[in-house]
Amino acid sequence: MTHGQSGGGTWETIKTVVYAILIAGVVRTVAFEPFNIPSGSMIPTLLVGDYLFVSKFSYGYSRHSLPFSFGPSGGRIFERAPERGDVAVFKKPPEDKVDYIKRVIGLPGDRIQVVEGVLNINGVAVKRERIGDFVATDREGTIIRAPQYWETLPNGRRHRIIEFYGDGGPADNTPVYVVPPGHFFMMGDNRDNSQDSRFLDVVGYVPAENLVGRADVIFFSGDGSAALWEVWKWPWAIRYGRLFQGIG
Repeated sequence: MTHGQSGGGTWETIKTVVYAILIAGVVRTVAFEPFNIPSGSMIPTLLVGDYLFVSKFSYGYSRHSLPFSFGPSGGRIFERAPERGDVAVFKKPPEDKVDYIKRVIGLPGDRIQVVEGVLNINGVAVKRERIGDFVATDREGTIIRAPQYWETLPNGRRHRIIEFYGDGGPADNTPVYVVPPGHFFMMGDNRDNSQDSRFLDVVGYVPAENLVGRADVIFFSGDGSAALWEVWKWPWAIRYGRLFQGIG
């Protein structure tokens, strides 16, 4: 009798774990997926060590909504187009395997160009206002400083950008890019340190099918000063001011 009860309890535990894994998988597939920021291409909006929730349902679903992009190719279901200014996670073309996160700058049919550091959309210069320098300390303790601006897109969406090399960076003067149908033009807010759609042989135009979701909120942020096992350092490594901060 005791043996039967023990076996039944073990089986119930196994079922509970399996159900929990299935539920987590469904939530991750159709609702929200956690995503961490490994590089500085979206500074100052996102910092290395930020952990985000990405809304999977914002743009509908493609094969890249599934774990390991497992599924048939060919468009999206319940498709909704991104808005200009959204911060979005996508699979980097052409290999469609690596997750990138950038800002949606160009919509299908747009003409995009950067002239002396100023973004131009359809022949009109985007409003850019100089504000105080971006100043931060990196993980090695070095103070970094960069010119910082408010950039206001044609739909009124406003966000900060930085220009480490002023207006003479490697992609501060570009040709005119014409965004193909069904594609989007993505740029990082750290304009001089971002591999994005300006580099056609690296990223280029992003197909709608490659969109994973919209970055909505920062749920955790650490400055990297504490390793996972250094529990006693955790309270000082957390960037409390960034917790549960919306992403715009």
